[in-house]
Amino acid sequence: MRAKSVAGPSATVEVGSRHRSVARSRLFDGSIVSTPQEAVEFITNILESSTEYSVIAKDLSGKILLWNEGARRLYGYEPDEVVGKLNSAILHTLEDRNNDVPQRIMDAALEQGKFEGTLTRRRKSGEQFTARLVITPRRDTSGKPIGFLLISKDISDEIRLTQYARSLIEASVDPLVTISPDGKITDVNEATVKVTGVQRGDLIGTDFSNYFTEPEKAREGYRQVFAKGSVTDYSLTIRHGDGRLTDVLYNASVYRDAHGNVLGVFA
Repeated sequence: MRAKSVAGPSATVEVGSRHRSVARSRLFDGSIVSTPQEAVEFITNILESSTEYSVIAKDLSGKILLWNEGARRLYGYEPDEVVGKLNSAILHTLEDRNNDVPQRIMDAALEQGKFEGTLTRRRKSGEQFTARLVITPRRDTSGKPIGFLLISKDISDEIRLTQYARSLIEASVDPLVTISPDGKITDVNEATVKVTGVQRGDLIGTDFSNYFTEPEKAREGYRQVFAKGSVTDYSLTIRHGDGRLTDVLYNASVYRDAHGNVLGVFA
């Protein structure tokens, strides 16, 4: 999506596919923007307000053309150090540059219409961190590629939190699993591997109930969790691959996403 013109009480944009423009739609409320200059100022204000996300525009070769406040905070370069001067490859690690990752990412964005991924990035200080990236092509009014828009966010804290949660789960001597709404195992700890005799990769994606002596009772147990929110001291027996049996008390509750939607069961 790109700004095309300002006409009447509202600005418009022309929405392009990979090969052609397909539609025009309102971009701004007419009470906010009524002239090209106001449109530029409005967009600039939005970019400068986006401090949690790095927004970078670059040409087809990767030269940086736009650098918002989020990019300055994330990567440590001032706008006048990079805009029109440096290639976005500086934000990649030396290893990625040697492996031509910057060009491969841009090629993928052109071919597929978008690139999304998690990459190790490099700040001006040399510090490396993990970021989630989305790169989309920028096109002119005829649909011809003229550059890219790169949006990125530091997810280092998310990764550390995930690793911490994993360490707590693995520290438990009790079998712990997460179960999807359709009863499939989505994750397990090492204790579950030991009590079932089945490797983690072979457990994930299989039916949770299949590892108990009474599969239907196990199935009813996790259904109760989805219905009531939790169960406690639900008696079950796990069967090891070699035939050994282990009695367990099944305690489980649903877990949710940030919006309160149930994602599955943690047991």
